[in-house]
Amino acid sequence: MKFHAITDVGRMRSQNQDNVYGSTSAIGPLPNLFLVADGMGGHNAGDYASKRAIELVRESVEKSPGTEPVEVLRTAITTANDMLYSEASQQEEKSGMGTTFVAATIVNEELLVANVGDSRLYVLHDGQLRQITLDHSLVEEMVRTGSMSQEMAYHHPKKHMITRAVGAEDKVDIDFFDVSLFGDEIILLCSDGLSNMVEDDRIRELLLAEGSSRQRAESLVRAANQKGGRDNITVIVVEPFSSEVKAC
Repeated sequence: MKFHAITDVGRMRSQNQDNVYGSTSAIGPLPNLFLVADGMGGHNAGDYASKRAIELVRESVEKSPGTEPVEVLRTAITTANDMLYSEASQQEEKSGMGTTFVAATIVNEELLVANVGDSRLYVLHDGQLRQITLDHSLVEEMVRTGSMSQEMAYHHPKKHMITRAVGAEDKVDIDFFDVSLFGDEIILLCSDGLSNMVEDDRIRELLLAEGSSRQRAESLVRAANQKGGRDNITVIVVEPFSSEVKAC
């Protein structure tokens, strides 16, 4: 397995409120772990929320007595939500903070994914790119109910408004996905700084291009910046069945 993780401030923001983590070594009962978080909140609260959420999830997974990956991730993300919500309630400067969160682990030939918010996970298989996660955003929920087209959603001015976040409320609703892997997949985790700037067809082209996981990740960030880089950009490219291990 090899992967590359990268986060970039983009061209319009002065602060990076995204955070990223990846490990191909075991973390507690999980054989590997990949995390992307995109914080929200005024001043430094968004940066703190995303960084702290990743720290809390890592700590919880490391100490977990469980063996079932979905429950290990559920407990870890719920714990992070409880801690962030408590801090936001007690500290005025952190009021309203929260973060998107997408987590993935590969166990044998199964990809297990947890998601809150609009950061995404894609799988490229047999030349086809498939978005696995569902965006928890106002606009995407309108698309799912049929009241807005996907094309309208892509250009909608309120597409950044999310309906779920870790730390935003006292309870967190987490989506879980289980994907069978067949041996030639490339997995992409990203914040909306990529997916809102670069269309899926272009993401697919860049993942299919020759090169290493690092080259693919850097080309995705470069493409988002070339489109204007209006937000922070975070990318993890994972090649689960590659024999070379190469991290950021």
